[in-house]
Amino acid sequence: MNISRRLNRLADMVTEGSRLADVGTDHGYVPLCLCGQKRIQRAIAMDVNQGPLERAKAHIREAGMEGQIETRLSDGLTALRAGEADTILIAGMGGPLTIRILREGAHALPGVKELILQPQSEIGEVRRFLRENGWQIVREDILQEDGKYYPMFRAVPAEAPESCSEEEYRFGKTELQESPQVLLEFLEKRIRVNESICAGLPEGDEERIRERKREVEQELALLQKVRTCLEKRQNGGSL
Repeated sequence: MNISRRLNRLADMVTEGSRLADVGTDHGYVPLCLCGQKRIQRAIAMDVNQGPLERAKAHIREAGMEGQIETRLSDGLTALRAGEADTILIAGMGGPLTIRILREGAHALPGVKELILQPQSEIGEVRRFLRENGWQIVREDILQEDGKYYPMFRAVPAEAPESCSEEEYRFGKTELQESPQVLLEFLEKRIRVNESICAGLPEGDEERIRERKREVEQELALLQKVRTCLEKRQNGGSL
């Protein structure tokens, strides 16, 4: 079936042969795609709203996949039991909601082998939460679609805690990035925005102006540092 590039990229991150729990499934497109291609055993498509779940059920019936894809009305992971899924997919939600779902769904995480996440905001806080709660990001990707950038990543249970710098929390580890050129374009755009903000700040000694300028300059420094790392990587390790 034809799905958006974003959903297709997320589906590609799911390990073949796994059992998928798709949180916030909406139309059920990712489970339908993966089951239709026989890339996963089965799936549980979950949504907090009845309307999207009914649409997913209709699509599942049309595809004749009722035996492979189960639907559940669920606020996050509340309706998922431990051991039912190898892979949990949470995409298209804000970072705080993604974190809440994982925190409140801790009962369902034992036995889960991977998390596929695509938070829409506060992405660095999601990465930080994963590290602090025993997960390690092993794949990073970013997609540009319809004028928007969508960072996404795959995390697995960590064997040991790993160190992360502030720029790695914010933008991911560059050595794991599968689309470095897209990330570079994203960074360049953010750099231009921050330079414009900095240039537009009024002169003055007011604390709020100085604080805002410090924030923008710190952001610029992180962006430029990651850009340098990516450029070095693309030039074979030397500049």
